[in-house]
Amino acid sequence: MARGTGPEALGIGTDPLTGLAGERVDHRFKGLPPDADGLTVGELAAQRRNLFTGGFTTPVPALSAERLEHNLRLMETYTARHGLAFAPHGKTSMAPQLFRRQIEHGAWGITLAVPHQVRVAYAFGFRRILLANELVDAAALRWVAARLDADADFRLVVYVDSVRGVELMDAALAGVSRPLEVVVELAAGEGARTGARTEAECAAVADAVAATATLRLAGVAGYEGEVPRATPEKVRAWLRRLVALAAGFDGAGRFAGREEIVVSAGGSAWFDAVADVFAELPVLSAPVLKLLRSGAYVSHDDGHYREATPFNRVPEEGALRSAFRLWAQVVSRPRPEQAFANAGKRDAAHDLRLPSVRVVRRDGAERPAEGIEVTGLSDQHTWLRTGPGADLEVGDWIGLGLSHPCTSFDKWQLIPVAEADGTVVDYVRTFF
Repeated sequence: MARGTGPEALGIGTDPLTGLAGERVDHRFKGLPPDADGLTVGELAAQRRNLFTGGFTTPVPALSAERLEHNLRLMETYTARHGLAFAPHGKTSMAPQLFRRQIEHGAWGITLAVPHQVRVAYAFGFRRILLANELVDAAALRWVAARLDADADFRLVVYVDSVRGVELMDAALAGVSRPLEVVVELAAGEGARTGARTEAECAAVADAVAATATLRLAGVAGYEGEVPRATPEKVRAWLRRLVALAAGFDGAGRFAGREEIVVSAGGSAWFDAVADVFAELPVLSAPVLKLLRSGAYVSHDDGHYREATPFNRVPEEGALRSAFRLWAQVVSRPRPEQAFANAGKRDAAHDLRLPSVRVVRRDGAERPAEGIEVTGLSDQHTWLRTGPGADLEVGDWIGLGLSHPCTSFDKWQLIPVAEADGTVVDYVRTFF
């Protein structure tokens, strides 16, 4: 995907990200060195402190600088190879610095889930956004209308799945100077999440959109990750329904006058299926923006997506690397078979599965963790079971692999980015 180098070429406006470096470090940010209080984030980054010897307090997370870059490059080449546009789901990190890096690596724009997230992205200059959710909140829609009126560069595409939703959007957007683009969401089946359940319902929603002056039909979309009891065959069958819906809408003239038709799907578990089926899209009356939305790839994870990634099914495409690690310290060793570390539910993702101990550090030396298992999390403690011969002492640092990036980033407002030797080269600010 060709791209320029300036903010406008990257699909953003002015560049407010530079202001993040001027934020002062203080007690708001967990894990950062106490003696850094009063420094700006930029000043602290310039010191290139070591994560393990530079005064950071445990628990403290770190993103791998090398692995972040690897994952960004891998998905950039993957989407280009398969002819896909890319709007990675920003709710995974809610980190505008990572949004920027994704745009620099070829992304069309950013996908988000709720109005607050859209406002964050907009505040940091991002002007191409897909809201992969229904939006019927009148206050949020009035904000959208004001932005559409004032900012010709702002492009927002929003899901819609009901005639009632169209009516609410139309009422809130009354008087807007240009229509809001919408995509009709096709549900992934009975028992799935949002989305119109049948093609007939989708057509009724599209008809309702066409009857308004405030909305404009841009395409169709959905989320294959919600296919009940998903298998490759079931996922591809649903994706073919989505493709057929787009073709049917086009054949009925619903996209007349459009310069582009949006067809969007793709979480982090089935993007190989999306690539395969989107390649089958027939020629439509306007060019198709085949928009993939996978977002968890940027940091990957050390659990759920590590096992579910499509790259495991198609290994010749490459391999993502888990970039997130939470460092905690052993604070208690009450019995030979038990230990406790000082990270808990407030610090570690645990909604899909518990963290896993990957490495142990002692006296500057790091070794693989052996015979150590996480059995539970309290608010501020990790429960560890230690097998016979497990070498673990009070004071040791343990590196925890985390599952599900969406609930790893949301627990930390300022996250160190460290090179392999522990040198912290940057800090990522999140806005959950």
